[in-house]
Amino acid sequence: MTALPDWTRPPRPEGWLAEDLDHLPEAPRHTQLIDGALILRLSPQRSWHGRLVTALTTALMAQAPAGFEVEREMTIRLDDRNRPEPDLLLTTLPYDPDRTYYPPDAVHLAVEVVSPESGHRDRTVKLRKYAEAGIPHYWCVDDEDGSPVVHTYELDQPTRAYAPPASSEARSGAPYPSRSASTWTVSSRLGATAEKHAKGPAPCRLGRR
Repeated sequence: MTALPDWTRPPRPEGWLAEDLDHLPEAPRHTQLIDGALILRLSPQRSWHGRLVTALTTALMAQAPAGFEVEREMTIRLDDRNRPEPDLLLTTLPYDPDRTYYPPDAVHLAVEVVSPESGHRDRTVKLRKYAEAGIPHYWCVDDEDGSPVVHTYELDQPTRAYAPPASSEARSGAPYPSRSASTWTVSSRLGATAEKHAKGPAPCRLGRR
């Protein structure tokens, strides 16, 4: 049996802390911390996933008003024992080239594009943790028969849990406020751009959970 490298051993009995991720140069890229345990991405990433994340990044950046920044693959320090890395996040903090994580109160939207190995975490664990940390909006993007389907969640502040949109229309906890209404709407350009890059057979649609 091959021995585990020394860097994989927690430095303390209670496990890893969020600050430890900044001092693990041997760890693979995209290492996350969930409940004091390191989550390593060891399987190759699908092209579908990479293209879709790029398409969503492009679409969100194109629509970003002043005061919003789009970040790709940056961790969020939810607390001392949790530092997950969403595929995308939307923040109100200005760009800082030396930043390695974001606090949850500066994150307006977290986006996870589901991979085969991340499905349970994205649909259940991160759904709960992002809500408990007070992140107002969460998108979980699934691959359904080759087409990207965006399941959108909005935070219910009193319960600190995510609730689906009240309307069955293509409306969600979207990233930017509409100029003509107090509701938050999803631009059709987002779905069209994602579909074009993911090359699925059907339009990208908004799902409800």
